Amino acid sequence: MTWDIQTLFRSHAARVTRSLTRRGVAMDVAEDLTQDVFLRLLDTDRRLPDPQGGRDPSPLLLRIARNLMIDQWRREKVLPQIAMLPRDLDLIADPQPLTEQRIHDRQRLELTAKALADLPERTRRAFELHRIEGRTIAEVSAELGISTSRGWALIHDAYRRIRHTLHEG
Repeated sequence: MTWDIQTLFRSHAARVTRSLTRRGVAMDVAEDLTQDVFLRLLDTDRRLPDPQGGRDPSPLLLRIARNLMIDQWRREKVLPQIAMLPRDLDLIADPQPLTEQRIHDRQRLELTAKALADLPERTRRAFELHRIEGRTIAEVSAELGISTSRGWALIHDAYRRIRHTLHEG
């Protein structure tokens, strides 16, 4: 039997994380470094210790974790981190969507408008009353003079046709 990475992670990740936090690493950083330990194993051609041979993989994992922790500390010394409050992030984040996203959204909006225009009048009206005006299915049905189940069917049909148009476009 040999270790597979999933079994190894399930068996040893908590120990690696605890080891890092005992050394003063913040929990969120320790969890990230723990994942990096196992990624490092995947990225290298190291042979994992054979569990049948009685070799415990913990020393190898803890050594990798310690080295990654030291690398992390070195990076922090070179590139100091600035603590920011969540409200400060709004000052540096660009709230505008990317140009590609705006184009994509505009195209989807045009397709939706086309799909609405192509709907039968009663189906379109039921959809608009429900989705745009926020009315319940019972209110839509009463206004259109149809049963509640028919009102639901019209709205469902409108959604289906719009989705179909968006996926084709």
